[in-house]
Amino acid sequence: MPLLSWLRRTFASSIGKKTLMALTGLLLVLFLIAHLAGNLTIFADSRGEAFDAYSHALRSNPLLPLAELGLAALFLTHITLGVMVSLENWRARSQRYARRASHGGRTAGSATMVITGSMVLVFLLVHLYDFRLQVGPEDALAPMVKSRLAGAGGLAIYVLGVGALGLHLSHAFRSALQTLGVNHPRFNGLIRGVGLTLAILVGLGFVAFPLVYFFGGEA
Repeated sequence: MPLLSWLRRTFASSIGKKTLMALTGLLLVLFLIAHLAGNLTIFADSRGEAFDAYSHALRSNPLLPLAELGLAALFLTHITLGVMVSLENWRARSQRYARRASHGGRTAGSATMVITGSMVLVFLLVHLYDFRLQVGPEDALAPMVKSRLAGAGGLAIYVLGVGALGLHLSHAFRSALQTLGVNHPRFNGLIRGVGLTLAILVGLGFVAFPLVYFFGGEA
């Protein structure tokens, strides 16, 4: 089959793996932005009615299982490729250092991609357990979110997870674009700035939920 043949060639090629990892990463960034925009509706009113209406519309959508399968495939593909590329880099350290130098030097984000990626994965599993697996189809989600994030445990987990996500994004966005060929001295500074701004805004957006409900209570 053409698709299987293409997948074999992609996974056998270092460039193919990096390109597919970049594409899946950018798609996940789009998902994060959309997810954050939907979650921010919880601040629209004090009772969380707008958020509950939004979450109910999602959960009652017959296409949700298909969307979740597609999203799971994106995450698994991105994670698998990330592990494969990291192993290849560790086997060729001198080439990895040369590549990093050509990309503008080592940063905290680039130096911790495996660590922050692993932390984000753990955070994702906790997040799914909290707000997907423990929620019935007719349950109001807003009270559960507020209660979970108002506790010290919820605050710690989400601050660590979102911090790792922000640090991961600070390098991942620029790296993905460079992998896809968007790499020119005239635009590299702008790309770095956009990547950093994106990481900060997404990080602050997600961390706002536990901070508001921990320090401000559940109301």
